[in-house]
Amino acid sequence: MERTSPITELKNVGEQRAKKLQRMGIETIGDLLEHYPRDYKDRSRLTKIADLSETDENTFLARVKGEGQTGRRGRLTFTRLQVFDDTDEITLLWYNQPYMKTALKSGEVYLFTGRMQKKYNRREIVSPEYESIKDNFAGGRIVPVYPSVDGISQKMLRSYLEEALKQVSGTLTEELPLWIRKKYHLAEKNFAQTNIHFPRTEEAFYDARRRLVFEEFFLLQTALFSLREELLGRGSGIVMEHPEAIDEFQKSLPFSMTNAQKKVLSEIAADMTSGKIMSRLVQGDVGSGKTAVAMAAAYWAIQNGYQAVLMAPTEVLAEQHGKSFTELFAPLGIEVALLTGSMKAKEKREALAKIADGTAQMIVGTHAVIQKGVEYHKIGLVITDEQHRFGVRQRSMLAEKGENPHVLVMTATPIPRTLALILYGDLDISIIDELPPGRQQIDTIGVNTSYRQRIYAFLGKEAAAGRQAYVICPMIEENEKMEVENVLDYTEKLKAALPECKIACVHGKMKAAEKQEIMDAFAAGNTDILVSTTVIEVGINVPNATVMLIENSERFGLAQLHQLRGRVGRGSEKSYCILVSDAKTKIAVERMQTMTKTTDGFVISEMDLKLRGPGEFFGTRQHGLPELKIANLYRDMAILKEAQQAAGDLLRKDPQLEQEENAHLKSRLSAWFEGKSLDL
Repeated sequence: MERTSPITELKNVGEQRAKKLQRMGIETIGDLLEHYPRDYKDRSRLTKIADLSETDENTFLARVKGEGQTGRRGRLTFTRLQVFDDTDEITLLWYNQPYMKTALKSGEVYLFTGRMQKKYNRREIVSPEYESIKDNFAGGRIVPVYPSVDGISQKMLRSYLEEALKQVSGTLTEELPLWIRKKYHLAEKNFAQTNIHFPRTEEAFYDARRRLVFEEFFLLQTALFSLREELLGRGSGIVMEHPEAIDEFQKSLPFSMTNAQKKVLSEIAADMTSGKIMSRLVQGDVGSGKTAVAMAAAYWAIQNGYQAVLMAPTEVLAEQHGKSFTELFAPLGIEVALLTGSMKAKEKREALAKIADGTAQMIVGTHAVIQKGVEYHKIGLVITDEQHRFGVRQRSMLAEKGENPHVLVMTATPIPRTLALILYGDLDISIIDELPPGRQQIDTIGVNTSYRQRIYAFLGKEAAAGRQAYVICPMIEENEKMEVENVLDYTEKLKAALPECKIACVHGKMKAAEKQEIMDAFAAGNTDILVSTTVIEVGINVPNATVMLIENSERFGLAQLHQLRGRVGRGSEKSYCILVSDAKTKIAVERMQTMTKTTDGFVISEMDLKLRGPGEFFGTRQHGLPELKIANLYRDMAILKEAQQAAGDLLRKDPQLEQEENAHLKSRLSAWFEGKSLDL
């Protein structure tokens, strides 16, 4: 069995269980090995039955006393079993699990874990976990607790992991060169993989985690450094002339650029006249004016006789940009072409012809702009918007459509600068840290579901005054196990509560054309309230919208909440963001406090980084980079710096990774660059 073997090669993993494992991203043995525990339970300390605690979870050894007894309480059936040790005996209880009557054999010893409760002067434990001690599986040691889904229990996951580790024991490929492992005191790969799941000691766990965190960061940094070298090795960049064109364009705008926008434009101008290929990230908060900066750069490239291309992550956003560019560029004599996947064949043919012969000087589209069959006349500038939705490789593919065009990347996800240097190691970074004058302050309020009728009344009042609102729900389909507002049912409830309002619903499972039609109607003011999943997170600009209501707000990360909030406050009217949540966990409360206290995206991103678990910070996977499975970008910053240093040292010694000791590392990185991880 190898890391690449399908998960179905494991014992007891049939088609149904394999589907459930796939929902957790587990398709191969390697995926399973990298499904790291989210917590651990220390079962190395055993308690006697006489000393069992009501306040803590207990782990104890006991012998089964006779066969289980079944009975009924109302609609519930129950199975009761007596177990004992040399100090006392206790009742174990299971509801609606009749098979437990014979699952545990009379006279045999098991390891049990559960919380004791006293009922009717009787001590009992409901649904304890149990292991036969003959299996010598998880008893008497530190036990992992995994992220899971319905139908896959912790016990199953542990047994799958133990079996997988047994099968691959001693065969895992070592990708870190020996000199790096020695220099940074890193454990061997097989040891680390075993002890992260089933740590023999606390020290073994910390050694294993440090090794795996270092490896994740090291691979990421080596990949990004290699990308940067690849870019620098492409040769000279286009030298743009007539920088006065930037001033001309600014004069044509119906507003004045902020000092922050002007500063970023001067950095872009320096790049595009330097003789090197520009590869620059422009990050700024929602509404900071990134698009205007991109337009100025595009106008300049076009005045130099080149085409400019903008790639957006969704059709909605591509359409939005298409309209914006046309409004500003058409009066200046520049033709804008739109290219998306859902265009009719005739429209697409016409657009492709204009792109190929140079009639279209500004091209705006989705990933359709990098498809085969799209021929450009003369690309001078490539712009990608909301780049974290694209793979690194996709950005590169667009740049390869021309001869060393300049590359400009825009993101509205504010990222702490230290982190930006890591996630975008192949780019120079510019920050627009100033909002244009006239942007409305958005009041953010956090409430629980008891306020819902008052909120509905407020929505009705805003609609009656001619204003509009968004309502965001986190799920499309009903899931009985999660008390989460369902976007379809919610719309019906809202229509019943506000019959005088025009209410529409949009979600990710709709066809693109239907989605576009609904959003266009909302943008035109024909709809009062738009109920949506997060499809509106990017790409819709409705200055008349003044309310953003987010249901079950605890299910969104801070960065995502901040993005959603940025959809309002774009016009002249006072705007509001209402976060509804009944969650009382510490993290949920801290998130709510952060959102109500500040609208600074960079402060929010720092807090998001602090509060969210490993690899979750606005989804590293969305950045087209390998997902961080174990490293925590906030807690593990010291290890990150070491890994960064090690990656730099390695590439200085062996830039092309041609030495034999780097063969496995090269092969892993090649897989990423071929698109298996970097092109998600």
